[in-house]
Amino acid sequence: MHCDIYKSSKKDEMYIYIARPSFPDDEPHETFANVPAMLMQAFGRATFVMNIKLHEQRKLARVSAIAVLEALEKQGYYVQMPPEGLINPNAVEPEGLRGA
Repeated sequence: MHCDIYKSSKKDEMYIYIARPSFPDDEPHETFANVPAMLMQAFGRATFVMNIKLHEQRKLARVSAIAVLEALEKQGYYVQMPPEGLINPNAVEPEGLRGA
């Protein structure tokens, strides 16, 4: 199955995969029709990253291709959340050791 991948404008390393079962003959005019409005609001502006042909043996960086395929077939989209434990570049710096 083909899918389009978009990145979020609101969360670094958050992506949404959108099913394109009839690619290249389909028109992506209603790309996010199956995605709930609240999810799109949290996702922000979607920026196209790439189109890939996905199959069970395909290696993806942070998620199982099988999990993505199952979600695409069931609901038409898959959301890849940012990895846990990333350092937040906007976090307040610690004060350090006092009196040392």
